[in-house]
This record gives sequence, structure tokens and C-alpha cells, in this order.
Amino acid sequence: MTHSKSLIPKTLFSLLILITSSFAQIEVEGYIGLDSQSYSDKNNKHSNNVTLQQQLKLTYEKENFSSVLELYAQEDKSDFSNTKENDRTFLRVNEFYTQYEGEDYKLLFGKNIRFWGALEVQNIVDTFNRRDSRNDSFTTDKIGAYNISYSHYFEDSELSVIAKLYEQESKMANSSYMYSILNEGQSYNDKLESEKSLYRPSLYLAYNGSSYADEYSLDYAFIYENGYDSQRYFTVNNNEYKQHAYLVNKFMTYNTLVLDSTLYKLEALYANITENKNISDYIHIALGIEHTLDALSSGHEIGLISEYYYYDTFDDNKLNDLSLGETFQNDLFLGLRYSFNDADDSSAVGGIIVDTQYDEQSYYIEYETRIYDLAKVKLDYRYIEPSDTDNTVYSQLGRHQRIALNISYHF
Repeated sequence: MTHSKSLIPKTLFSLLILITSSFAQIEVEGYIGLDSQSYSDKNNKHSNNVTLQQQLKLTYEKENFSSVLELYAQEDKSDFSNTKENDRTFLRVNEFYTQYEGEDYKLLFGKNIRFWGALEVQNIVDTFNRRDSRNDSFTTDKIGAYNISYSHYFEDSELSVIAKLYEQESKMANSSYMYSILNEGQSYNDKLESEKSLYRPSLYLAYNGSSYADEYSLDYAFIYENGYDSQRYFTVNNNEYKQHAYLVNKFMTYNTLVLDSTLYKLEALYANITENKNISDYIHIALGIEHTLDALSSGHEIGLISEYYYYDTFDDNKLNDLSLGETFQNDLFLGLRYSFNDADDSSAVGGIIVDTQYDEQSYYIEYETRIYDLAKVKLDYRYIEPSDTDNTVYSQLGRHQRIALNISYHF
């Protein structure tokens, strides 16, 4: 890999900004960021990594039409140095879609990102978009999905019919990256194995709405999917990993209820596997409570958070949670959110995740703020104490501490 590769995203972004600056009807926004992470136990992998990040979003609006193009690029320092490459340098189209919005409906065609879910630590129903596995699982890094959708608006609700047109393959970082599933000597074949064609549409029917009164506020959503499951599984042959996708009927819901100063949250799903001999039907349920204490004399606010996650398969003769790499199968999260309510939108959140089944813990704290409206700063610390008895995802990763700093300039 040559150093000239790193110039591609920067040159492209500069050219697009120059071209679009003359069009008043096109809104340009994005950021340039530097992400650095350091690990206490490198586990035969790189002990740190530094990544340059860039995102550019162009939005065009005219009357009822709008179009969006969002590009994301990153360059990993190891890919341009004398050390072993992480293979985490790429340019990606996150979103590229056009939509028309009428008085009580909306039509969308293209590649976009959707957000489903309500909980703090993990949104188990947020299954429409894949996450880029070249980055760590502690950050939300979604990839846009190709789809056509029609949404109809009612007074306090919305009904959507969505067809995802293509099941995307996943890329994987090299074994030298801390959060790669690969170890030294292993490789990954990114050709996705699937029961049907990757162009077999995944169909979604989604209904969401709200209900309000003086004493409560309720938001609810129900989703049915017939198509490829967001959960996948791996097979290994001669130290080569291959990923498999299968078809499913899936029923999902996510809901929030506000009573006084307390927020109650529920996410749940049931997956009925149609054909695959390796995967069992399964359920995943998550419950959460967040209570906000009365404002302190300083104007700061404290939120107390507790969440519980439960995952179970119905057939013991098929792949279980350990084989599928499920980390939230019987877990309790206890955390705290502290909002400073200052001009810089400073906040901190953290807590402990206890796996009650495999006796492992994960601790974290994240702090975010802004600097003079010029840059966003995010600092986070994590400590993982893996299971000593079971082959969990954390035990494969190994006991380690991580400290990370992300600084980004937004325009």
C-alpha cells in the first residue's frame, strides 16, 4: 500500500466542497477527526492505533424533493507505516438517496441509514443497517442500506413499507488490529455465503406512533421483517473465516414511557428461522429504567440507569450464543449519566456491565464536550474482565484496558 492512497479521500472532499460552494441550495456539512486508542494488553496485536476520519454530507432540497450524499473516509496510521497493516483505510458511501415528501406520505429510494431502538448500551432491534466490522464494536459505525420505502403519516403515527434491495457483505480488519476476530495466521474471505441471492429483497413493515397526556408520554414501534437476519454466523476452514447469512421472519418492538422523572424502555424481538439447519429460533429482550434526579443547585442533572438483556435460542442442538458471538445474552447494566447543562453540551456517562451467566464484567466511562464551538472532544476509558471458564467474545479478546481520545472539527 502506498502513501498516495491517503490523498484520495482528502482530495475528493476538497473537490466536492469547492464544486458545491457555488450552489446556495446545496447544504454542506461534515467533520474531520482524529481518533486514537491505546491498550494495556496488546495480545500479540498493535498496542495502539491512530485513525484520521473525514465525513462530508451534501443535502439538496427543492420544494418537496430532497437528495442526500454522505461520504466517509478513514486512514489508519499502520496502513502507511512500516508496521503490519490493519487494513482499516477506506472510502465509503454512507448515504445516497432521493426522497419526495407529500402532505401525508414520503417516498424514498437509495442508500440510507435508519435508527431503531431506545436503550443506552445496546439497541437489539437496530437491525436495518450493518455496522462496519473494521472498527470497534463500542462505537456506532453504520453503513447505509439500499432500499425503497413508502411511509404514510397519520395524526399520531406512521406506517412504512420498506424493501431492502441488497444484502451487503462485510469487510474485516487484519489480525493486527485489537478488535479483529482474526488471529495471527488466519484470513477472512469477504464473499458472503447466503441461502438465496444477495439481491433477494428483505421486506419490512414498520408502524410507530406516540401517545401523550398530562401524566405520561408514550412512544411505540412495531416492525416485521421477512428476509435476511442481521445476525450472521462464521465457519472456519483451513484458518479461513467465512460469513453466512440466512432468511428469517422477525418480529420486533421498541417502546419508551415517561412517567414524571422516570423513563421506562423496552426492546424485544422474536426470530423464526425459515430454513437454515445451523440456526435456531431465538428471542432477545431488553428492559431499561432511567430516572433523572431533580436538578442540582449548580444546574447539573444526574440520570440513574439500569438495563437488563436476555438472549436465548430454542434448539440446543444448533449454534448457541457463544458460537454466534452474542455478548448481551444475560447481562445487567448499572450506570449513571451526568449532564453539565453548559454552553459546551458537556456530559459524562458510564457504568458496569455484568454478565450474570459467564461471570465477566465490562466497565466504561465516556466524557464529551465542545471547545469554543470549533471542535468536539470525546474521551473514553474501558476495562474488560473476561470469563475464565467459557469461550466468550471477551475471553477471546482477553483482559485489557483501553483509553481513547477523539477530536473532531465540524463544519
